[in-house]
Amino acid sequence: MALDALTRRRGTSAPAPDPVTGAGDTPAPARPPVRKIPLRTRLKRDRSLLIMVLPAVVLLVVFAYVPMLGNVIAWQQYSPYTGFLHSTYVGWANFERVFTNPLFLDAVGNTLVITAFQLVFFFPIPILLALLLNSVLSPRVRTTIQSIVYLPHFFSWVLVVTIFQQIFGGAGLVNQTLRDHGLSGFDMMTNPDTFLVLITMQSVWKDAGWGIIIFLAALSTVSPEHYEAAAVDGANRWRRMWHVTLPAMRPVIILLLILRLGDSLTVGFEQLILQRAAVGVDVAEVIDTYVYYQGVVYADWSFAAAAGLVKGVVSLVLVLGANKLAHVFGEAGVYKRA
Repeated sequence: MALDALTRRRGTSAPAPDPVTGAGDTPAPARPPVRKIPLRTRLKRDRSLLIMVLPAVVLLVVFAYVPMLGNVIAWQQYSPYTGFLHSTYVGWANFERVFTNPLFLDAVGNTLVITAFQLVFFFPIPILLALLLNSVLSPRVRTTIQSIVYLPHFFSWVLVVTIFQQIFGGAGLVNQTLRDHGLSGFDMMTNPDTFLVLITMQSVWKDAGWGIIIFLAALSTVSPEHYEAAAVDGANRWRRMWHVTLPAMRPVIILLLILRLGDSLTVGFEQLILQRAAVGVDVAEVIDTYVYYQGVVYADWSFAAAAGLVKGVVSLVLVLGANKLAHVFGEAGVYKRA
């Protein structure tokens, strides 16, 4: 009776007695309410961090988001002499030209072929090199190899193409060596049949070291106790790599793969435009070089803007789709679900 009076005074009902034991159920503890911090308090608390990131935000807005307003010329017959306000509005005519232009479709085909080839023969190489370096016990040897492999990342594409020209060109080192031994040489730099292999070799030599750093950073988070526990359980080196190392690298691999898919329509403007004249338009023309020549060289600004906008939209769809697929498999992807 005293319990009933107390519960009535508090405005709650007493727990129902169990039909078997006669005892009442223990109520679950109430979760404390989450107090939302006011925006003014959060701004005051994080003002140092906000001030630090402010220059980067300003640069991003000025050089990335403000130029997006220029995409309005994709729906105009734009002329730099009349400007945005006085150019003739043509609706979706430029986009119709994009999808019916055979040269643009050929550029899209070359872009997809290069992307697929490099996704198979270039993307796994930094992963394999990171696994090899991670197995090296001497930190000095690991640091030396990593520095040598990473050094070409700082070279410009002009220097990279020049080095490959001196090695694989018609008068390069390889051909001179073959001729000295009575063999016929070959010019890899001007051969359309080997152009796909050539640009993949250049990309591997220049950018594989950058991927190694990212994957080694992921491997550094793996606790040595995991390897010791696997070794105690009888796992050999390959088992430890399969069950400990690769699962630790999986989130980073998926993240970079998503970003690579989003960047699949951008396969290296500088690298390809430097070698476009040597091997021909049929194999070296990609979306970026096509847009450059149509918009800048031939002054067809509206058509080039429409083609570039189509490329951007498709890249965005690829990123969102790959990120959604990563969520289906339980990975965070580029961003986590709310």
